[in-house]
Amino acid sequence: MPAGKSSASSISKVFSRSKNSLTLPANVLILPETENHSQIGIGGFMSQAFIIVLREGFESFLIVAIILSYLNKVGHTRLIPAVYWGIFISLFASAGMGFIILQTANGPFWEGVFGLVGATLVATFVLHMWRTASHLKKDVESRLRETTAGKTNLWAFFGVFLFTVLMITREGMETAFLLIQIHDPQVVTGAFLGMAAAIGMCSLWARFGHLINLKLFFQVTSIFLLLFVLQILIYSFHEFTEAGLLPHSEALHLATEPFSPDGIYGRWVTPLMIGVCAIWLIGAWLHNRLSRKQATSSR
Repeated sequence: MPAGKSSASSISKVFSRSKNSLTLPANVLILPETENHSQIGIGGFMSQAFIIVLREGFESFLIVAIILSYLNKVGHTRLIPAVYWGIFISLFASAGMGFIILQTANGPFWEGVFGLVGATLVATFVLHMWRTASHLKKDVESRLRETTAGKTNLWAFFGVFLFTVLMITREGMETAFLLIQIHDPQVVTGAFLGMAAAIGMCSLWARFGHLINLKLFFQVTSIFLLLFVLQILIYSFHEFTEAGLLPHSEALHLATEPFSPDGIYGRWVTPLMIGVCAIWLIGAWLHNRLSRKQATSSR
């Protein structure tokens, strides 16, 4: 949105109506925005949703695959329905959480709050996954072993069900908090494409798991999500200035407007994030190739 006279006038009206209020009506707080997104902006929003759902969807499918594989391996096939029930409840809970967030985040103040909450959760989950990705299978199997060992059929069923709900709902909450930050209808298309890609990748992993470098996949998507968290923090600050919570909020709002999702700089954030991830992929590929050559020459 250009920082023109109309923007300044609208902001002045907002501040003159209520400088100190934390719960201004949404229809007062919303500033005029540009109606038309550039092609870069539309593609960027879709790419963000695609990568977010691809990462979270694949992670969820991977966890389910590990749970089912372990139950089959130890002969606890009677507990498999608990996994399916857990998935169903998790999807319902995640959808409900997304709906509640969508209905609540109807003003700059709450959008800023949810942005901070989402950034904190996602950063925590990503860093945790980065540390544990190499032994995710071992961790999941260990927890399942503790859940089912020495338990009656009913308690074992409930334990597997609860474990599945907690693991998948965590991914769903993370996805909901991330997607709510993408303010564009293209998020739906990107999310569906991301889910389709996650299902396809899981199918490939099930048949050709040795050909997929999971460590590199989680590294690259983690970098993307952490960069996206940085964008969320900037957007949250922008929303708090729009709500009038900070000193000199009007000036700060105008100063950060170019970095908003529709701003002249903000619309280039997604291509920049994808570029960083591509550079990381190329660097990892070159590193692996050089390592193989050195290993071959040393023999």
